[in-house]
Amino acid sequence: MLELVTPTLKDMWFRESLMADEETMSYNHAWGGTIPFPKERWAGWYDCWIVNHENKRFYRYLKDENGFVGEIAYHYDSEYDGYVADVIIFSKYRGKGYGTQGLELLCSAAKENGITVLYDDIAIDNTAISLFLKHGFYEDYRTEEKIVLKKELGI
Repeated sequence: MLELVTPTLKDMWFRESLMADEETMSYNHAWGGTIPFPKERWAGWYDCWIVNHENKRFYRYLKDENGFVGEIAYHYDSEYDGYVADVIIFSKYRGKGYGTQGLELLCSAAKENGITVLYDDIAIDNTAISLFLKHGFYEDYRTEEKIVLKKELGI
């Protein structure tokens, strides 16, 4: 069973590790793969996503009995005039159902926060598409590079 944790600024080491891990970020190959997140960027990012989120951003770590295993988030994106989901499980913890639990926790948190629709834009060859489709998302549209999925959360 996973729990949601609001990370502290000191906990940003985990996000740095997550973003730097090639296997974890392989889903992001279409957009450049790993993402540098050096310590000098932590405070500004933390302020935007955790402290002053303006109800446009939500970010939490996923934690099991051994520690952090991934992250979930959503943020407002004007391209969709809606909120875009994010679920990333550290590669060494994949295959344990954490993606499913994380997505369910994210949808639940979004609904509790008054969000009625979530989107995700996923690279056309990303295997995570099936995870989202199994959990109530449907294909809204696609381009040559991505599939845009949508889920209506209701009220």
